[in-house]
Amino acid sequence: MASKKTIQYICEECGSIFPHKVSKCPECGVSGLFVVEKTSMPQGVASTSEPMPISEVPTKHSKRLTSGNQEFDRTLGGGMAAGSLILIGGDPGIGKSTLVLQTLSTIAAAGCQTLYVSGEESAAQVKLRAERLGTAGSDMMLFCETSLGKILECAEKIKPQVMVIDSIQTMYSEDLPGTPGSVSQLRECALKLMVYAKNSGTITMLVGHVTKDGQIAGPRILEHMVDTVAYFEGDKKGQYRILRTVKNRFGATDEIGVFEMTSLGLIPVQNPSKVFLQEGELSPGSAVSCTIEGSRAMLFEIQALVGKTSYAMPQRVSAGVEAKKLTIILALLERFAKLQVSNSDVFVSVVGGLKLEDPGIDLPLALAIVGNARNVSLPPHSIVIGELGLSGEIRSVSSLDLRIKEAHRLGFEKIVVPESGKIPTIKGIEIIKFARLEQAVGWLCS
Repeated sequence: MASKKTIQYICEECGSIFPHKVSKCPECGVSGLFVVEKTSMPQGVASTSEPMPISEVPTKHSKRLTSGNQEFDRTLGGGMAAGSLILIGGDPGIGKSTLVLQTLSTIAAAGCQTLYVSGEESAAQVKLRAERLGTAGSDMMLFCETSLGKILECAEKIKPQVMVIDSIQTMYSEDLPGTPGSVSQLRECALKLMVYAKNSGTITMLVGHVTKDGQIAGPRILEHMVDTVAYFEGDKKGQYRILRTVKNRFGATDEIGVFEMTSLGLIPVQNPSKVFLQEGELSPGSAVSCTIEGSRAMLFEIQALVGKTSYAMPQRVSAGVEAKKLTIILALLERFAKLQVSNSDVFVSVVGGLKLEDPGIDLPLALAIVGNARNVSLPPHSIVIGELGLSGEIRSVSSLDLRIKEAHRLGFEKIVVPESGKIPTIKGIEIIKFARLEQAVGWLCS
């Protein structure tokens, strides 16, 4: 079989491949970060597969494997599918290794063969963590190695049902030059692990490092190759962690799992709505709302602080809310609610470390800012839901009935909603409807 050697230029930032050298990557805009890779491309290779009607394609029907952790199973879409390749990312120390170690120990205790591959720690270090988590007595197999060839040989002998690679950036393939973590090594290792997982049916979890902006380190092709990508969110010094899926071939995306970090590891939080709510009455500048995360309705509290600025340019700081959304809402408040904040610093934060992109948080955020600026509080046991348009109208949001039912379940009695929304009939709840932003602000300040 004849082969042709070619030279490729690969962007180290996003993994884009170019046949010739470029000064700036057109995909991600980064300049100068390119590596050279020589490849041998086979010529004249015929495909052995044949086209067939989709109705005749054989499928393997198998039940999902439960991890024993309800929140982790929810995040993955109901459990782990056979042969799936799962990528888990997050900041150092946020709980990635803790979660996978607890998961493997639970699965091993249920009688399944498991293999934990550590490329960053020694066997003694992993054993110490397992003792701290109370999982040192499990039958989980441990292998400390960075050579992918040796790892796959070990896996062929053990035949694990679940295998963890911690972390993928420490692995290397002897078939390619380059250090572990380089673009070519990451891509090659991920490809071989994907082929192994699909052929053997082994559930394979990859632990990945993240960059400064919170993305999985290495080429973006790594995320395209795996079946599921999940990120840990939250402050690693805080009490709670959120695991969010951004890609899932076996379930819904944007599903989340909420965990509490304790001395015994990550404990699932059964009722996350109560975690993100303040006890007692709301203070001026606080509002409660409800968001949809995957298939779950979850209540949260958003807070705002407005104060006179000491700088030439007023500060706009947001945590858990996109900065552009805050800028738009402030412009709407100045235009339609006559709230002057051009000489004021504005700070907003979502309690508990949640990061929200739901348009339904527009109205509660606006009322929280108005409440703090004018020192008025929302009525007790009230919740606010609504999206704001650029002309000041309050628009309906998705799954409004599900949000209202969740608020009723937790004891809320007043719900501010868009006038155009479809409202379910529930006893014991006062529905307050508004069509315009200025109407909602007038109700709050009255």
